[in-house]
Amino acid sequence: PCFANMNNILHGSPGISQTITAMVSKYGDDHICEHEDILAVEAPLQIYLAYEEDGKAVEAPLSITMRTPGHDPLLVAGLLFSEGVIKNASQILAMKEEPELQRLTAVLQGVTPNLTKTSRRFYASSSCGVCGKTLLSSLAVQPAVMRRVQQGPYIQSIGLSALPGRLRAAQKAFQETGGLHASGLFNLQGELLALYEDIGRHNALDKLIGSHLLSRNSPLNTEIIMLSGRVSFELVQKVAMVGGQALVAVGAPSSAALAVAQQHDITLIGFLRDNSFNCYHGSWRLK
Repeated sequence: PCFANMNNILHGSPGISQTITAMVSKYGDDHICEHEDILAVEAPLQIYLAYEEDGKAVEAPLSITMRTPGHDPLLVAGLLFSEGVIKNASQILAMKEEPELQRLTAVLQGVTPNLTKTSRRFYASSSCGVCGKTLLSSLAVQPAVMRRVQQGPYIQSIGLSALPGRLRAAQKAFQETGGLHASGLFNLQGELLALYEDIGRHNALDKLIGSHLLSRNSPLNTEIIMLSGRVSFELVQKVAMVGGQALVAVGAPSSAALAVAQQHDITLIGFLRDNSFNCYHGSWRLK
């Protein structure tokens, strides 16, 4: 799609703050002091869809999600794709932001979403990407829309240890607050290509997926996706939906996350530290 404000969509609109300041009482070493602290912003976003159904214009709510403001169109684009509401970026005609209402409407074309099967049509907290799913079947990952084109990437295992430091160095909001998750995209040479932060783990990954969807609309099958925390199954599902084949994290995966990685043959690495990591599946891609 050709959005007039694509630069703001990809890099963040000016004037949007992801942090606030607050006065706190700090206790330690047998004394108390008052000082100013920086907190990550957590605020609701109402997500609406506008589309045509049986020749009539429809506008319907999809979800209310708690997120860190900024890159909201990327968050929504990534959510719509990873949840299977859209199949490609061309089905998003426009994004209508209404900051005063804390609302964003995605205008769709060529698609009539079945909202009764959309798994996040509910209130979602920033800590949970699947709260409120009403059907067990809605938890099952759909076939990856972005098909893989090769069996790679083949990853130099010796270079993986540098990724956490590079991710952390680029997390500007985390350095201020200590309260934001990050999803990063690296090439096979270990260069950081993109990074998005959010108070919600799933939101950070949706922003990363949305950025790639709107700018390139191609499978993430020759890059490495990195998460700053633990790996739950819905995060691996999102990686599968975008055709990803390598997912690394500083935390641990869950049993369901491993099952999804095995199902889609995604190389899954956890507990990535300076000199060690655990490979839970797909070690054949490691050199």
